[in-house]
Amino acid sequence: MTTTAGGARGATPTGASAPPVLVDRVTRRFGDVTALDDVSLRVDAGEIVGLLGPNGAGKTTLLSLLSGLRRPDAGTVRLFGGDPRDPASRTRLGTTPQETGLPETLRVGEVVDFVAGHYATPMPRAEVLARFGLEDLAGRQTGGLSGGQRRRLAVALSLVGRPRLVLLDEPTTGLDVEARHVLWESLRDYHRDGATVIVTSHYLEEIEALAERVVVVGGGRVLADDRIDRVLDLVALRRVTLTLPGDATHARAALAALPGVHDVVDAVPASGGTRLTLLAADADAAVRALVASGLAFHALEVRGASLEEAFLALTARGATGAPASAPTTSVPTTSVPTTEVPR
Repeated sequence: MTTTAGGARGATPTGASAPPVLVDRVTRRFGDVTALDDVSLRVDAGEIVGLLGPNGAGKTTLLSLLSGLRRPDAGTVRLFGGDPRDPASRTRLGTTPQETGLPETLRVGEVVDFVAGHYATPMPRAEVLARFGLEDLAGRQTGGLSGGQRRRLAVALSLVGRPRLVLLDEPTTGLDVEARHVLWESLRDYHRDGATVIVTSHYLEEIEALAERVVVVGGGRVLADDRIDRVLDLVALRRVTLTLPGDATHARAALAALPGVHDVVDAVPASGGTRLTLLAADADAAVRALVASGLAFHALEVRGASLEEAFLALTARGATGAPASAPTTSVPTTSVPTTEVPR
C-alpha cells in the first residue's frame, strides 16, 4: 500500500500475486502541462482508496491511465499485472467516468441488460437496480431521468460485470443528499464482498464516507498517502493571512513560533508590504499571540486551509523527520517483458 514520488527498483508481481493497481514513476503531459509528474502508486486487493485533491490535480488523468484510455509519456502502469490497454487486462475492471453517455430511448432495465450481455457471469438486473435504489425506474427511458438518477445508473452499470477493481471519478456529482448516501452504502456493501475500489473526489466528506486510505494529489504530484483519521486531523488546519509593512520575510521565524501556528507557507510582495500566509492548528491562539507580539500588521484574514495546503504541510513535516504518514512499502519497477512507453 504505497504512494511514492520516485519508486524503487525490483521485480513486479505477476499472475495471482499481482496487485490490482501498480503505477511506477509515471509522467503524463498535455502539451506544456504536466498532468502527472513521476507518480508511483500501489493498491492491493480489497482496499478502498480515495484520491483527493482540487480540480486539475491529476486525479482523472490517473484514472484514464488505469482504464487504458490513455498511455503515459514515461513510466509503467499495470492492471492485475497486465497492460491496461490490453482488453484482457480490463476484464475485471469496472469504471464510471465523470460524464457517461446513455442511450436516451432505451429503458433503464434494457441498458442494464445490454451491458450485462458483455459479461459471462453478470450481476442480475434485479440486484443491480436494488443496490442503487433504481427498481422503480426500470421501465423508464434514460432520457427521462433526472441528472441524479442518471448518475446513479452510471455507477450501477460499473458493477454489472462483478469487477474486482472499480474506478469511480467524482461518483456523486449531481446527487442530492439522500441519493448520495444510498450510493455510498451501495459501494461500501460491494467493497465488503472483497472488491478493490478507487474513488476520486475534491469533497472531503465523500472520501471520509468511503475510504480507508487517502492519496492526496495536487499539481500532478502525490502530496500525501495516509489513513483517513490522520487526513481528517490535518484538514482541521486554518489559513491565516496578513500583511506586514515593508520586506517582512525576516519575520517568518517569529510568526512560525507563535502558539497554534503550524507553518508559514507563503510570503509574497503586496501593496503596502509583504503578504504572509500561516497554517494554524489553533487560529484563535495564533491571532491572540499575533496581537500581543506588537507586530504592525493589517488585512488579517482567517479561513479554512485548502486540501493542497494542508497536505503540503504534512509532507513538509515528514521531510523534517516528524511523523507524517503511515509506513509505506516501496513500489517496484517492472522487470517482466513489457513494451517501452515513449517519453
